[in-house]
Amino acid sequence: MSTGTIALAGSAGMTGEVIDEHASQVPAPALRGLVDGRYIAYRQAGVEPMRHRGLPSASMTVIFTLDDPLVLTEHPDPAQPSGVYQTLVGGLHTAPALITHDGRQSGIQLGLSPLGARTLLGLPAGELAATDVSGEDVLGVIAAEIRDRLQSAASWSDRFAILDEVLAARAVQAAGRPGTAVSPEVTHAWRLLRRTGGSAPVSRLTAETGWSDRHLRNRFREETGLAPKAAARVIRFERARRELQHRAAAGGALRLAELAAAFGYFDQAHLDRDFGLLAGCSPTTWVAEEFRNFQALAG
Repeated sequence: MSTGTIALAGSAGMTGEVIDEHASQVPAPALRGLVDGRYIAYRQAGVEPMRHRGLPSASMTVIFTLDDPLVLTEHPDPAQPSGVYQTLVGGLHTAPALITHDGRQSGIQLGLSPLGARTLLGLPAGELAATDVSGEDVLGVIAAEIRDRLQSAASWSDRFAILDEVLAARAVQAAGRPGTAVSPEVTHAWRLLRRTGGSAPVSRLTAETGWSDRHLRNRFREETGLAPKAAARVIRFERARRELQHRAAAGGALRLAELAAAFGYFDQAHLDRDFGLLAGCSPTTWVAEEFRNFQALAG
């Protein structure tokens, strides 16, 4: 059974009043292995305009907006122009996206496992590497239909139930359809990297899959959008970033040297360099800029 948490502040009933709602819920068991983590819902109005960094993650990003569209001023691929999205699907990437809002934002975000892209999106995750696209370009008319149903729902719980229903139905429809299965070798390599926090060396991946380094790299990138080494780096970064988030939300010391050692970095300087490349800023700068964005969702 899905479990959820909801935190609400303010009310939509009074003009000018601050609205700050957040809710989350674990997807239905039928979506295990396809959707990572929790559904994350949010509605804000009357808050301070803000810029948010969409950081590299081991999950693809899917966002259904509710009241206002999503504005991306920069994409992981700097050649991609800024855009406005009612629904968004983003592939795995190794550079941040920049999202802005003018004091209003609302929607539901979920993390999609790249192993679930063929089932739920109908294409391998590699086709969306470092790219953000409109949901309609991938899901077709169902993207707008989902958004309409989410807008009409009476509560966050109802909206989560809609996502469970629609995504589980797509999974059932895809079952047994040609071209939806990810190879056992790529599946094993991806899960091993996730299970080891990105610490498994490529030599272990090749030994356990029986593939050459080159063949593994090519097939892995086709399915996920990243080569194994890049995926390992993103997985390690995401785990370290989440721990940094928890420490900041708890109000304690960040203890960056200790954090670096705990997550496989050579030292704090190595952590700082990786953060600079993947997040576009240092860990302390990220905390200073982003804390208000994730404080309500911490934990």
